[in-house]
Amino acid sequence: MFLTISTTGSPRRPATDLGFLLHKHPDKAQAFSTSHGTAHVFYPEASAERCTAALLLEVDPVALVRRGRGKGRGGAPDAALAQYVNDRPYAASSLLSVAMSTVFKSALRGVCAALPERAAEPLPLRIEIPALPARGGADLVRALFGPLGWTTVDAEPVVLDERFPQWGDSRYVRLVLEGELRLADALRHLYVLLPVLDDAKHYWVAPDEVDKLLRAGEGWLADHPEHKLITSRYLARRWGLTRAAMERLELVRLAEADDLDVEDVDNAVDETTDTDDRPVPLAEQRREAILRVLREAGASRVLDLGCGQGQLVQALLKEVRFTDIVGVDVSVRALTVAARRLRLERMGERQAGRVNLLQSSLTYTDKRLKGYDAAVLSEVVEHLDLPRLPALEYAVFGSARPGTVVVTTPNVEYNVRWETLPAGHVRHGDHRFEWTREEFRRWARQVGERHGYGVEFVPVGPDDPEVGPPTQMAVFTLAAADEEKAA
Repeated sequence: MFLTISTTGSPRRPATDLGFLLHKHPDKAQAFSTSHGTAHVFYPEASAERCTAALLLEVDPVALVRRGRGKGRGGAPDAALAQYVNDRPYAASSLLSVAMSTVFKSALRGVCAALPERAAEPLPLRIEIPALPARGGADLVRALFGPLGWTTVDAEPVVLDERFPQWGDSRYVRLVLEGELRLADALRHLYVLLPVLDDAKHYWVAPDEVDKLLRAGEGWLADHPEHKLITSRYLARRWGLTRAAMERLELVRLAEADDLDVEDVDNAVDETTDTDDRPVPLAEQRREAILRVLREAGASRVLDLGCGQGQLVQALLKEVRFTDIVGVDVSVRALTVAARRLRLERMGERQAGRVNLLQSSLTYTDKRLKGYDAAVLSEVVEHLDLPRLPALEYAVFGSARPGTVVVTTPNVEYNVRWETLPAGHVRHGDHRFEWTREEFRRWARQVGERHGYGVEFVPVGPDDPEVGPPTQMAVFTLAAADEEKAA
């Protein structure tokens, strides 16, 4: 297998800086042992104007058979001769990706202590691979590399036999990539997409491959038009791993859309406490107040928006009147905890048919959430930045439009009654705000007027004559005319 990386430069910024970025000296030819052969790095040309680094991987067919037996196409053929006579020593594949990660480990991470500024900036790059297997043809090669910033993606099909052009093209292409990219980004593209195009791996795909994919795909995979195909092929079409990777990519996409860190989006699980495992009378009172409103509304199909660890979903399941219960949260971790709490894997078929857990952001419209009798936003709104509230408002009241919406949120006036809460502090570290009774009522009335809902307010917990209740609740009811129109 053969790969070349070329760049151009000037006397002030010589092309031989490529040697620093790859951590391989242009004046030396180096060899590195891999599990299936030997990787050689050398420089066919090295001047201030142009520098080319070459990676040549010599695959040992015997080692490939011994180490890869039964693990992908490298060791799977039944015919004895086919185990030794195949395209693995010549066509770029996961073998080359693994060699790159071994030989160019620091370059893949974008680390260069000698020239950190060069590692962080785009370089004029030209990458050539003379034999690249492409299950999907040249069009797929262009579809995968085209959106990644390469100005030229030349995938020239290799004919089966030049003497017999009527036989057509093989599944191999000669790949040439040109563009101005960071070297680390270019290497990551290759690391992921070579085995994707080959649609095979020479080793068993374990769960840690998900982490490898997300590390190498950071910054580009989540928004790639073909991210589903890339994820599925890279993970050898293992459905469980693919689903886990897609969930984590969705979190990345949502975080990038809101200009947040993934940890800030995936924060519905409190790492230090579990509010259902310790006595919290107010939480129990809040759940009972919500259930009482839902019973009075005659709701049977209920959304728990921002369901967190599933305490309310668990309470809803105990009452047969609630026939269709959907817990929604942006956090995969929270949904996993909720599934464990509900024991979904042990639940009987009839009971399991009543409940569903969905990953979704409440600030985006989701057609799956339409048509329900009621929706609950329990201790949710205060976790959003104020500028994001109009998006949540439209997604729930404008798009989903359930007949009844129950919203609970802390009453900041009551905080003076908490002896353990320092003055001026909110009740939870992730609360972006906490409203007074007047602020909450003003917001609720404006929402109701904009979207055709009547609203009434219910205290939850002890109603202090001076500062009000610890939790305030608004019950929104869709106007009768709107309900008939929706029906």
